[in-house]
Amino acid sequence: MLSKLLIANRGEIAVRVIRTAKSLGYRTVAVYSEADANSLHVDMADEAVCIGPAQVSASYLNAEAILDAAQKTGADCIHPGYGFLSENAAFAEACQAAGLVFVGPPAGAIELMGSKRRSKIAMQEAGVPVVPGYEGNNASDEELTSAAADVGYPLMIKASAGGGGRGMRLVQNESELADNIKRARSEAKQAFGDDELILEKAVIEPRHVEIQVFADRHGNAVYLGERDCSVQRRHQKVVEEAPSPFVTPELRAAMGEAAVKAALACQYEGAGTVEFLVDKDRNFYFLEMNTRLQVEHPVTELITGQDLVAWQLAVAEGQPLPLAQDQIQLQGHAIEVRLYAEDPAMEFTPQTGTLHQFSPAAGDGIRFDTGVRSGDDVTPHYDPMLAKVIAWGSNRDEARRRLVRALDDTAIFGVTTNRYFLSRIISNDVFGKGEATTAFLQQHFRDDPSVNPMKPGIRELAIAGCILDHGISGQAAWGNALSTTTPIKLSTGEQTVEVKLNRTGNRWTASTEDQTHSLEVISAEPDQLCMIDNGIRQRCQYHRAGDYLYLQSSGMAWTVQDVTHQPPEGAGGAGSGRVQATMDGAVIDVLVEPGATVKQGDTLVILEAMKMEHPVKAERDGIVGQLLVKSGDQVHRNQLLVEITATETAEPENA
Repeated sequence: MLSKLLIANRGEIAVRVIRTAKSLGYRTVAVYSEADANSLHVDMADEAVCIGPAQVSASYLNAEAILDAAQKTGADCIHPGYGFLSENAAFAEACQAAGLVFVGPPAGAIELMGSKRRSKIAMQEAGVPVVPGYEGNNASDEELTSAAADVGYPLMIKASAGGGGRGMRLVQNESELADNIKRARSEAKQAFGDDELILEKAVIEPRHVEIQVFADRHGNAVYLGERDCSVQRRHQKVVEEAPSPFVTPELRAAMGEAAVKAALACQYEGAGTVEFLVDKDRNFYFLEMNTRLQVEHPVTELITGQDLVAWQLAVAEGQPLPLAQDQIQLQGHAIEVRLYAEDPAMEFTPQTGTLHQFSPAAGDGIRFDTGVRSGDDVTPHYDPMLAKVIAWGSNRDEARRRLVRALDDTAIFGVTTNRYFLSRIISNDVFGKGEATTAFLQQHFRDDPSVNPMKPGIRELAIAGCILDHGISGQAAWGNALSTTTPIKLSTGEQTVEVKLNRTGNRWTASTEDQTHSLEVISAEPDQLCMIDNGIRQRCQYHRAGDYLYLQSSGMAWTVQDVTHQPPEGAGGAGSGRVQATMDGAVIDVLVEPGATVKQGDTLVILEAMKMEHPVKAERDGIVGQLLVKSGDQVHRNQLLVEITATETAEPENA
């Protein structure tokens, strides 16, 4: 009997595993980096051990420190979660050598499926359909260039050891190949320590559909339906749902049988996911097998009524699978979105800072899987996902409605998130019809309001004025009919607006040079304003941190700063020539030198943060003046990287 489980991970997946383990009677052990000392998963576990500094290479990827923590605490089994060491065959073997049960598949299966090249060959031999491409032993630049001509364009470059969109590039023609091979190798090496690449023929506008499989050591294997993960950005999943609106019962059975065949071919045990591309004619092709629990496993749990972590622990103990294939039933519909600390208006760059308030919404059919809480810091060291928001409904539309409401009603103050972007996706008509492919975001969200800066209008300025003027705290008496007028200045990020506030009793009027808006305040609490706006009684959530005021209403969010008593800020911002870091991170490449002529949109510097590369581009034409960073530097958000001066006007000849 296993009794004490160490979770070799952090964040929401560690919290999620701890909850199930405790419910089954296990004692739990958390591991944490110095940056995570005050995190939720540490507080939830029965015991916790610090395994190193913030850098993942020295903590969550430090197998020796994790095994030492297991020995110190007397743990007899280790759950790896996902990411980090979850698909590391050497770690699985090290657990076994240390007398610990690894809650996952055998090392041989991890090693085989961890290589896109070898796994693709194995699937071909097992009779599972695969995407045509090149997966030869020789993966040199010269060989890939030669093979690309045979594969044909467009094609995908993929990191053989990769996943999550890292080391992956779409190449439309031969002229793009060399640079994309270089970038794919660089990203693959940083993310996985392995720069081996393969090529695949690009399947245009496919569906990305995956099958959840489970196998035990008694020769049993089943599939638990499919998940549609077609809505993606940069090859990373944004929305996942089960069942797929595109998959027929016949296709589900065919894909499920192929997935089980894939699992049996590598002597699999435990939870795994076989991913497929499905074209418009419902032909499907093997992509890869993830030998771990997937981020999106909750949607499968909600439509099957099963706890997949409990299944994992049962298999790890040597028990047979809880259900046979004909006992697995699918009910209702579930949709999951990944709530990230990122700014959609800045090309989705990760955001860091303090979560002043994080209050997940609650309600029927709503599930939040999160590892953060109010007061936590979002650091640049790890993935910026704050939570997985999942909604279940008796049908797809009910699940969509519940999910949109859950997103709109969740209060998040302190960091910019993709919440409004996610809400817009779920509300979109094309998504609603079940027609979203992997090209959905590129086709329908290039100019969506959710990917553009949210500038507060006169209504939001009026609300901000109500809150800021005299510091509304819920104790104010509104009976005084005396009229007062107060001028304030509010910074909206790109500009400063002068607002004249007039208050008579509980009625406020905000005026700028060309606009006026009035509100009637009903009540004010420390985090919520109740008002009548245009005859409609409604609420606005807010949080004040110093001079900054965070507002949230109807699913949208704004940030304003009270600069009434501050001197004007210096030059800077878009188009000023002052190119600043968009996030905390490391400089991995500098592509310009002082004196170089650049055009608007040219990439100047490449940053690496949270395992992804992020280009920093010129916002104007000009000449590079100061270059303030070099490759290898660590930078902070808004740090000045490059200064661009205006292009000098050339003297006319023979002047």
